[in-house]
Amino acid sequence: MDYSKLSSQEIERLARTIHPGAWAIEPDRPLSTLLGSCIAVCLFDPQARVGGLNHFMLPNIRRGNNDDVDSLLSGSYAMEALLNALLLRGAKKIRLQAKAFGGGTIIDTTGQLMSIGARNADFTKEWLARESIPLLASDFLGPWSRKVLFIPTTGEAFCRRMVTNMATADVIAREEKSYADTLLQKPKATEKKIELF
Repeated sequence: MDYSKLSSQEIERLARTIHPGAWAIEPDRPLSTLLGSCIAVCLFDPQARVGGLNHFMLPNIRRGNNDDVDSLLSGSYAMEALLNALLLRGAKKIRLQAKAFGGGTIIDTTGQLMSIGARNADFTKEWLARESIPLLASDFLGPWSRKVLFIPTTGEAFCRRMVTNMATADVIAREEKSYADTLLQKPKATEKKIELF
């Protein structure tokens, strides 16, 4: 389908929605997500014409003595999962390009040294720089929620800033809080531990 002939509203209607904590690669359909303090990263290989999007947030409360490891695992997992899935679909890391959005101030972070959104944005920029993946476009921080549309076959991304009304803020805050709560849960004893080396 030639998405260049469609309006953003028509593209959004056809898009697959990605919720907090998820990622996806689509061969045909656009991807969309609604962001508050979370981040969405769009990765794309223009030669292979394959791309995907994730939606993640770093933990904002200490879970234990391994706080740095917990943060690394949640953010890095979201990025590594998307990266590895793209490589399996024929993308080459050296050709990957990124566009990233989010990190808005939607959830109250009063009393924290750094807002959740700013930590998420900083992590994203640092991870992409470390992996030598160029960040071609970004829209981070501010008092907005964002609607992101991504067309995986072309790498086109659209970001609409939205003044967060009470209804939108409630939906975003509820989804992000539910997702954040899952990040705070300790792994069950039966789950395999991840060993860092």
